Amino acid sequence: MVIRHYDKASNANHIQGELTVLPVRCPEEVVPGSPSVKNAGFVLDCLNEAINGCLAGDYSAMVTGPVNKAIINEAGTAFTGHTEYIADRCGSYPVMMLMNNTFRIALITTHLPLSRVPQSITPELIEKVSTIVDQDMRARFGITAPKILVCGLNPHAGEQGYLGNEEQQVIEPVVTQLKHKGLEIQGPVSADTAFTSKSLDAVDVIICMYHDQGLPVLKATGFGNIVNVTLGLPIIRTSVDHGTAFDLAGTSKADSSSLVAAVHCALELVNQSNKSMGN
Repeated sequence: MVIRHYDKASNANHIQGELTVLPVRCPEEVVPGSPSVKNAGFVLDCLNEAINGCLAGDYSAMVTGPVNKAIINEAGTAFTGHTEYIADRCGSYPVMMLMNNTFRIALITTHLPLSRVPQSITPELIEKVSTIVDQDMRARFGITAPKILVCGLNPHAGEQGYLGNEEQQVIEPVVTQLKHKGLEIQGPVSADTAFTSKSLDAVDVIICMYHDQGLPVLKATGFGNIVNVTLGLPIIRTSVDHGTAFDLAGTSKADSSSLVAAVHCALELVNQSNKSMGN
């Protein structure tokens, strides 16, 4: 493998057998598995370079690995995660969607305590997320009429109000409204039937109300082939679906399959976006 510097001016095409790298200076020596506060700025510099390059059209997409939020916060920068950071820099609302060859699962809420989920699920949020999912399925994935399935919040989708009324009062009215706007969307359905083979054959993407409603099902099908795609951005961004795993750093035992899947997914999204724009 030949490693060479990326030259923005020439924007040289990729040559098989070569890895093109744009170096970003790291102020402190890197010790595998031992993050340093002094290098927190380096992480943000890498993110900024990728974001700016994508927004400027220098890069076609960005693929991110895991970051350590605690170190960045300890260094003095308020940081809830790189998804939120990227969305803020792009001026967009991010929708987390995780996918593999079997599922596409988008989330209404992400990293919230369960106790805060019900009050966070509002008609406005459901409409915003569902609209972004519909738009990006068309623009990024080339699905002309995406079929969307929305899960309920409560067991059995509330059992007609006996197990909760969020479905009747919040979720169902929005789904009906979106249908009238032309979206091919249905729900709310019970989450324990949403992931059956019969259900999956009829939909392109499932929208879940909270993190652990859908992601355990997805990860049970194979952890290493899952990709995190951020919808709602003006740029293409994919990511691995795992944490930093500092205990594996430098041991040659880390599994790179999710990173490989994220790169392949980004390339597919770039090609599809180019087709959609007629390039």
